[in-house]
Amino acid sequence: MAHMSSAPSEVTFTEETEAAEIEIGSFARKQPSNPGQQRVVIASFNIRYAVGSFLITGSILRRVGLTSQRRRAGLVSRNLARAARALSDGSLMPRVDILALQEADKETLRAGGHHVARELAQSLEMSYAHASTNLPRNEEQKAKQWYLDFEEHIAQEDAGDTGVALLSSVAFHEVARLDLPWHECAWRPRLALYAHFKFGARDLHLFNAHIDPHATIDEQLEQHEAILERAENLDGVVAIAGDFNTLSRKSCQKVRRFMESRGFITPFPDRIPTWRAGLIRLHPDWIFLRGASATRWGVSRFPGVSDHWPIWVEIVFDE
Repeated sequence: MAHMSSAPSEVTFTEETEAAEIEIGSFARKQPSNPGQQRVVIASFNIRYAVGSFLITGSILRRVGLTSQRRRAGLVSRNLARAARALSDGSLMPRVDILALQEADKETLRAGGHHVARELAQSLEMSYAHASTNLPRNEEQKAKQWYLDFEEHIAQEDAGDTGVALLSSVAFHEVARLDLPWHECAWRPRLALYAHFKFGARDLHLFNAHIDPHATIDEQLEQHEAILERAENLDGVVAIAGDFNTLSRKSCQKVRRFMESRGFITPFPDRIPTWRAGLIRLHPDWIFLRGASATRWGVSRFPGVSDHWPIWVEIVFDE
């Protein structure tokens, strides 16, 4: 039987103030303090609060009043169950050991009141760490690029929040929140969540980032730079995963060159589809690695749940 606990005693924070800004819990069975596994599957998934894959048509129907908010809780519940099966049953992708989630809403109206990361962790019997964006309630949302304005916003009076999360079948050794610099969208701050995992004598450091789609490419690279500064002196394997919002061929190529110049590699070719809306296909989601290469990788194209598909890599620690 899965159980819920508060922050495990082995978890530490890099700064005292960060403890209050990260929610940690566990539904995992008892975890060994030094797991000896050599193969680890890391996945990244912008789950879009598990509301489904129809971003554009869903927005249009919502605006003309043809969708019912009363059905939202049940819809999200079913999508979370669908995601849990796909991430764990081994049929569409290997069972995930560590999962980076973006747009993981916590008790918002648009997510039907669900705590997406916590409930998915419960279904997967994993530990979780969730960092909310701490949405400013006094900032009015403004229309930006038309093709990015289909999102369902969180109302100022909504007590819920969105954020990023990490789910893991391996105990967290250390967690930290990293607020990213921004130039646009004061009403939607951007952040990354860091975790340190121990696999015996081996170290795995993972950053989960959600980069601003409204920013210019150079402004996006500033957000990546903030993460790379934190990662620069880390020993062991370092993975940087998330929704990078590379929405053009140029941005894909520029981000790849930037990351490679800092010693990170990825098995994903440019413009492999990880997001869809109708006939449109884009490649916003990435996993970059330093200190290890992927023995296997893929995009799991299961239907529904989100407009993004999960991406995954398998790494093998050296003997």
